[in-house]
Amino acid sequence: MPGKYQVTPRGRGTSPRQQAEWRQRHGQPIDLESQQGTILAIVEAIREAESFNPDIYDRIVRHLAREGHPILPKAVIRRGYLALIEAGIAPRNDLVLQRLQMKPTRTQSGVAPVTVLTKPYPCPGACVFCPDDVRMPKSYLSNEPGAMRALMLDFDPYVQTAERIKALRRIGHTVDKIELLILGGTWSCYPRDYQEWFVRRCFDAMNTTESPDLIEAYRLNENAPHRNVGLVIETRPDHISADEVVWLRQLGVTRVQLGVQSLDDHLLELNKRGHTAEESRRAIRLLRSSGFKIAVHWMPNLLGATPESDLADFETLWADPALRPDEIKIYPTGLIRGTELYDHYERGEYHPYDEETLIDLLAACKKLVPPYCRINRLMRDIPAPEIAEGVTTSNLRQIVQQRLRAEGSPCRCIRCREVRREPVDAEAVRIDQIEYQTDHSRELFLQALTGQDRLAGFLRLSLPISPAPIAEFDGQAIIRQVQVYGPVVGIDAESGQQAQHRGLGTRLIEEACVMAGNNGFTRIAVIAAVGTREYYRRLGFDLGDLYMSKEL
Repeated sequence: MPGKYQVTPRGRGTSPRQQAEWRQRHGQPIDLESQQGTILAIVEAIREAESFNPDIYDRIVRHLAREGHPILPKAVIRRGYLALIEAGIAPRNDLVLQRLQMKPTRTQSGVAPVTVLTKPYPCPGACVFCPDDVRMPKSYLSNEPGAMRALMLDFDPYVQTAERIKALRRIGHTVDKIELLILGGTWSCYPRDYQEWFVRRCFDAMNTTESPDLIEAYRLNENAPHRNVGLVIETRPDHISADEVVWLRQLGVTRVQLGVQSLDDHLLELNKRGHTAEESRRAIRLLRSSGFKIAVHWMPNLLGATPESDLADFETLWADPALRPDEIKIYPTGLIRGTELYDHYERGEYHPYDEETLIDLLAACKKLVPPYCRINRLMRDIPAPEIAEGVTTSNLRQIVQQRLRAEGSPCRCIRCREVRREPVDAEAVRIDQIEYQTDHSRELFLQALTGQDRLAGFLRLSLPISPAPIAEFDGQAIIRQVQVYGPVVGIDAESGQQAQHRGLGTRLIEEACVMAGNNGFTRIAVIAAVGTREYYRRLGFDLGDLYMSKEL
């Protein structure tokens, strides 16, 4: 349903070829009459396979092709099999459906990520490296996969959310637990009534019903079919204030992606970033002391940087108690035609790092990342044709990881240690603790480790040493994040051998409560996402205005 903020993108839309490709990926009607024999043959071969992996699947398809069956996309086979089950033609086999799941990594971190983009809107930044596609929010390109999808859907929050949920379900993923990522320029610059409308429409899509206001949308989501277990926005450090953190909590935000880019004021000025390193420290302090998870964006190879200065800058992220983020996205600067940085390049004033230099730098950076931080990205997903010069290798992360393993120093960040799809013996899981200091708190990172030293889950507990900016939980310990890994398990489903629904989250919370009490705190709060409220109520937490808390 169009809202008052519906927009039609400016300039040319996506090409007919792009639209056709998008429709093919997102599902056309299946001709069951002509394809039924092929689908049933593939399903039977998958069911009979003693083991299964992508190579075995390819062999099955090639073997059946030699027998005269057409080669169908895996998504078509899965959708066709579901249609045959619904029609009563084929029996349901959960093992086959699991083996037909596409892109299994999408939900192996315990949540189903749904990314949506806001409409194009003016940005206060004038960064020399930033592309300016008038059809897109600032810094995005219309041929990036997620951006292309948002453009085709007119940036409608309801339709974007609903389509992503359908797409994940179509390729075999459980979509009970939704992490909603709202991207697109600087969130804090958009009018607040647009922000509120945008979030409400996303929740309407998760709730599969309309709500008159945001409060009602939240109430419905507490027991909705697709519950919001995390809400993420991205913004600039100079737009974080005490008033802003309250507003973000009113919107239900639990994690903030912060465009820090560099901690060198000279580089920030040279690249026309428009904020200082001290503003980044202040923003991180405000966010952490308000219970948010903090994910920073950091950019090596900016105008004026060298590999040596970049490594020193990265070291500061962990040496400075005012920083020490929970997550990081490393975005090596991409040289894009039409930007001011490209003008510098043409004048010989800027040189992109070659691949070997960048790999050396990223490997050195990865070694510095503490085990309480997650590296979400090592390279931005800019289409290779858009890069005028520089590294376009798509599997850069894999190359860096292989080098570190060969050197005997594998990365110890959260993402590299996640249990993923491995079976978990809940009885053998032990709780370990990492403590570190910030300029606001003692941080306790409680990690649930398997017998193979894999990370099955974790909890972030802040023990403040200075007043909180929000009076509601001032003087309380606060749980900033609870995460249990492994594939998403449906809210009411049995876990089997996966990590979720095995009591690990409850164990971590109970341990956090004991530690908070042992450190002199009489109450503990949690920055609960809307869809997790019922879970925390069962553990004795009560809902306040912005947080949930309980007596110790």
